[in-house]
Amino acid sequence: MPRQLKTGGGTVPSFMVGIHVGQGTYYGTGLGACGITNNDNQPIVAVSHLLFDNYPGYNGANPNKNPICGKKLTATYQGKSTTVTVMDRCVGCQLLDLDFSPSSFSQLANQAVGRISGMTWTWDE
Repeated sequence: MPRQLKTGGGTVPSFMVGIHVGQGTYYGTGLGACGITNNDNQPIVAVSHLLFDNYPGYNGANPNKNPICGKKLTATYQGKSTTVTVMDRCVGCQLLDLDFSPSSFSQLANQAVGRISGMTWTWDE
């Protein structure tokens, strides 16, 4: 389970607040864990299975109803940024890594790079 942070309103997972640092990759989209079929040109992202499965309000029953689905975040790498919507779950990702649609990854780096390190990201809402 991810680290917990104490706030005035209680305890929240550390992945819910602040600026996060992780690696970025891209994948061929399709039917995602949120139950919607997407395409490679949409601004979407898959978050790590650790983040997806431990997101506050998710009971583990039906991933289509995970409250993380549809949340927006902005990722930045070497001065370039992209805003994406969470639509999938990445089983090969570490906690704060993101797996982008090809078009979204291309907004951060050339796809030939394959993997970017030192990417930062924040929740938009």
